[in-house]
Amino acid sequence: MEYYSSDTNSPSQGKDGTRIIMGHNSYDDPDSSNSRSSTDSKKNISTEKHVIDLEEKFQGDTIYQLSSRNSFHDESSYSPKPGKIERFFKSLNAETNGIEPIPDEQKTDNSLLNAASMWFSANLVLASYSLGVLGTAVYGLNFGQSAMVIIFFNIIGLLPVAFFSVFGAQLSMRQMILSRFLIGNVTARIFSIFNTIACGGWVVVNTIAAAQLLNMVNIGSGHNAPLWAGCLIVIGGTLLVSFFGYGFIHTYEKYSWIPNFAIFLVIIARLKMSGQYEEGPWTGGRTTAGNVLSFGSTVFGFAAGWTTYAADYTVYMPKSTNKCKIFFALVAGLSFPLFFTQLIGAAAGTGVIKNAQWAKLYDKNGTGGLTYGIIVQDSLHGFGQFCCVLLAMSTVAINIPGIYTLSMSVPAIWSKLNKVPRIFWTFASNAVILGIAIPACYYFTSFMQNFMDSISYFLAIYIAMSLSEHFIYRKGKFENYNIEDWNNPKNLPIGYAGVSGLIVGAFGVAIGMVQTYWRGEIGRLIGKDGGDIGFELGLSWSFIAYNLIRPLELKYFGR
Repeated sequence: MEYYSSDTNSPSQGKDGTRIIMGHNSYDDPDSSNSRSSTDSKKNISTEKHVIDLEEKFQGDTIYQLSSRNSFHDESSYSPKPGKIERFFKSLNAETNGIEPIPDEQKTDNSLLNAASMWFSANLVLASYSLGVLGTAVYGLNFGQSAMVIIFFNIIGLLPVAFFSVFGAQLSMRQMILSRFLIGNVTARIFSIFNTIACGGWVVVNTIAAAQLLNMVNIGSGHNAPLWAGCLIVIGGTLLVSFFGYGFIHTYEKYSWIPNFAIFLVIIARLKMSGQYEEGPWTGGRTTAGNVLSFGSTVFGFAAGWTTYAADYTVYMPKSTNKCKIFFALVAGLSFPLFFTQLIGAAAGTGVIKNAQWAKLYDKNGTGGLTYGIIVQDSLHGFGQFCCVLLAMSTVAINIPGIYTLSMSVPAIWSKLNKVPRIFWTFASNAVILGIAIPACYYFTSFMQNFMDSISYFLAIYIAMSLSEHFIYRKGKFENYNIEDWNNPKNLPIGYAGVSGLIVGAFGVAIGMVQTYWRGEIGRLIGKDGGDIGFELGLSWSFIAYNLIRPLELKYFGR
């Protein structure tokens, strides 16, 4: 970094190696040079000391320029020194960093296992298993058709997550801050609002599903947990882990998959022994095609949903970490649990068609009721109920990334919010989510599910524009990102192309989506039940709009 002053023409070095370049003094008089030499020397030393002192005071990622009057112009935001509360949390080994890029000296997480196990545990959970049930129990596909949809659409959805995880290690920025470079400063802040809502909303939906399963345990004894208590238990566990931040989250996710994996093996065994599984008939035609597209849209949305979280969980990895190893570690960590849990769910869903009692439980309590029927009723009884408790608590593993990324998305909306410690946002978000989840359990569960299904469409738009920016306009090179501009609106892309792509993509989503409350003009034409192509139209339309406007934005604004 270089600073400029007008006192002398000799360069000097600050304590950290920063160059302080002095310009020629316009009022030098050769006749009085001897008499003033001592004064000038003292003045230069004083100026240099003043610059270095100010530099030490405002250390960090903020950019400053020294004008001819020796005053600093702040192009970024000033992050004050940690207060007593923040120092206290740091003494507990809780992460206190905010949305600012992570300094190289703090990038010490060399473990690819950490990166992979993070997503392995977060997807080996009740929510992913519940998604698989939809293919056979709701969309009417047989197991083979569901399996092909699960594998194909998950692969498409998880690739952007693995790809953007590489950015965290290379650029040291959180995903929503990175978005300022990818889709423009204004657009990134809009997506930060979307991401905040999405993170919180999915934690609510996941918590409700877990509470419903906990409510099934001991249901005939009169000593079962009420729904509000189930929400409190799950959110309490989520807060406990997410409070400590990056390091503790990775440690928890490294091992939390073990009991979940064992329970899914139990479900497989009991499903096989029950005799209720059957592959079902293979069908074709427009209606089947529409159901394939609708189920595929749901599967893609679940896998791709981690895209706006991705870089948050690799920012502490050194820049020297092999990019291909990060990418393929993430692909492995995502693909196995997604395939495994959703295929089990699809198999379990066939039992809803064949077993009237399971169908009744599913209609009343969703996947929790179906799971209760498989491993408790006429099955494992007490041990099966214990498995239900563990499976419900697996929800903590998928909630944790939502809460952590939410705490990074809120300050990305408005820079002044970054002055509030991450830990505060963690507490506040868990409190708000608990306040929504409890009444939602009783009064508006369906609304929450439908609302979250709708907001997920923005992911396709985000992916299309971000990949366009990286590969077309930044030539696929990380060197073309100036990290120091992360909070400098004067150097960041403004976002005309991003906002245009978002608006046009939203129209594509609206005419392509098929939900219980809305059937788009194009989506409704595919078969009797319609076929959801909201993701496909949103992605393609936003891609076209972004790449029509972006060259003009670069031409007329230069950024």
